Amino acid sequence: MNIRYLVGAIISFPLLPWMYYQGKQIRANVPALPEAKGVQGQCTSNRKNEKTLRIISIGESTIAGVGVQTHEEGFTGTFAKELSDVLGATILWKVYARSGYTAERVERKLIPKISENQADLIVIGLGGNDAFTLNRPWKWKAEIHSLIKSMKAKFPEARIVFCNMPPIKEFPAFTLLIKFTVGNLVEILGEELRKVVSEYEDVIYVGETITLHGWIDKFHLRVGREAFFSDGVHPSKLTYQTWARDVAHKVYKQLYLPEVC
Repeated sequence: MNIRYLVGAIISFPLLPWMYYQGKQIRANVPALPEAKGVQGQCTSNRKNEKTLRIISIGESTIAGVGVQTHEEGFTGTFAKELSDVLGATILWKVYARSGYTAERVERKLIPKISENQADLIVIGLGGNDAFTLNRPWKWKAEIHSLIKSMKAKFPEARIVFCNMPPIKEFPAFTLLIKFTVGNLVEILGEELRKVVSEYEDVIYVGETITLHGWIDKFHLRVGREAFFSDGVHPSKLTYQTWARDVAHKVYKQLYLPEVC
């Protein structure tokens, strides 16, 4: 039993009716943005070598590109371009993602739709909807184990990357109560994800906690907090591209740089 989760559950239980009311208000006030268009693409580096990587990204609304017009300018397209540049490789990418999906729904509904027979890298973005639906840590762990095993069965040679958990405590559209309860839960799910990933080879978790203040300092961004969100919840183009480049460099250092050295 996760002690932090247990304490949080005890504190939060009497607040559930108020959380439910606030959640409905947030849902009513946040515009329903569409998912990005253009679910597949190709990137070629200026310093091209003969290597070609096939990337499949799966997940929830962030991977589905809610908040930008196309995947090319969202997370997956930017990630692929950045990784292509640092590796000097051609990258073929495709997105399988749906807004509102949890880890369980991704495995049950999206993985069977993957038509590719080959993949070198699987990029997974999850956690937000599992936190919003108050998924329990032990159930989440079991679902992540199952998801990893399903992907490894489908693509035995592929490496798997789990992206950062969403920074729910930073969402301007959320109330303090929702930020506290759901924000703490998503951090707990991240802790459990780290434990699961440690049990597998060629599976990594980019587990750095995202904070806007940290990003502004780290990437020398001269913008206000509102610039990071398209609707108060989902990322803006700036956020997608900053996040994707950061993840791409971490993936390069952890998975590909050791092969070069």
